[in-house]
Amino acid sequence: MPADPPIPVLDLTRYDEALKSNIARNVAEVFATGRFVLGPATEAFEKAFARTIGVRHAIGVSSGTDALLVSLLALGVGPGDEVITSPFTFFASAGTVARLNARPVFVDIDPVTFNLDPAQLEAAVTPRTKAIQPVDLYGQCADMEPILEIANRRRVPVLEDACQAVGATYHGKSAGAFGRIAAFSFYPTKNLGAAGDAGAVTTDEDDLAELVRILRVHGGAKQYHHDRVGGNFRLDALQAAVLSAKLPRLPGWNERRRAIAARYGELLSAEAAAGRIVLPSEASGRRHVFHQYVVRVADRDGVKARLAEKGIGTSVFYPIPLNEQNCFRGLGQQGKCPAASKAAAEVLALPIFPELTDAEVERVAAAVAANL
Repeated sequence: MPADPPIPVLDLTRYDEALKSNIARNVAEVFATGRFVLGPATEAFEKAFARTIGVRHAIGVSSGTDALLVSLLALGVGPGDEVITSPFTFFASAGTVARLNARPVFVDIDPVTFNLDPAQLEAAVTPRTKAIQPVDLYGQCADMEPILEIANRRRVPVLEDACQAVGATYHGKSAGAFGRIAAFSFYPTKNLGAAGDAGAVTTDEDDLAELVRILRVHGGAKQYHHDRVGGNFRLDALQAAVLSAKLPRLPGWNERRRAIAARYGELLSAEAAAGRIVLPSEASGRRHVFHQYVVRVADRDGVKARLAEKGIGTSVFYPIPLNEQNCFRGLGQQGKCPAASKAAAEVLALPIFPELTDAEVERVAAAVAANL
């Protein structure tokens, strides 16, 4: 009997024919217009995405990293400023801060949700704090209510890093609709993914939206006239065309992810009850969209290796907290985020994507249970 085929942690080739047809049609329309940079395709996606998130403005940009960078620029972050963020996230959350010669200040995580711990936030605010940047990790919003309360009282703007949480909600409000400004990534692996790099900035503030639009074209409100130094942060029309074809599918895709997560929870409940594995938790008032399904196991590297032998793909997000990265050693924050360090040694992402079959979910769960 032939061996079972491998199950990847993610498969971007399983799109159905109807979606492929819609993408091809949208792309063909861009070629017909010859408007490959910004233009009507980008504007149409921006309007649709703003409606989806429930904000006044969505500004398409070149990547999630650039969405964070241009948002920081719009908030006036610069040399000597401090930006508070999580140590347990993708590098761009802090890398963009450092690129502006500002200082990332890391606040440890809640070990249950993996998001920035609001109880530790206020102690990190100083007169140099220019922004607070919580991260909506793995598809679940940060605890925004206490974060916003502290930020508003201390008069510090919030930049919501919603790059991993498109479609998630917090007390009924969409990720990307909190604070003054928010950043999204549409990297191909995201719940809403482009065919390459792409991102968006969302805000309810008209002046801030206009500033982001100017900054994404080298700081020029009028061609060849530059009042600010911005960058080339534009969303290509071809990426906007792909995203417009996919956007109507997002609610269904997210529901499928939630169903897969629920099934994993059922199948691994005995192992969780026995303390052999910690399953992800959906916090009260939050709707998790499971960009990643991340468990915690004591022998993470051993489990990962044994699952690979069985053809089960897994990933580690993230093996080194940002405060421990070599490039940030000069900040003097090593060893100061113990919850993030412990998570980095234990987290393991199991396969999850909308096209994953029920049989594959059951096979993954059985393999995990047998190899803990």
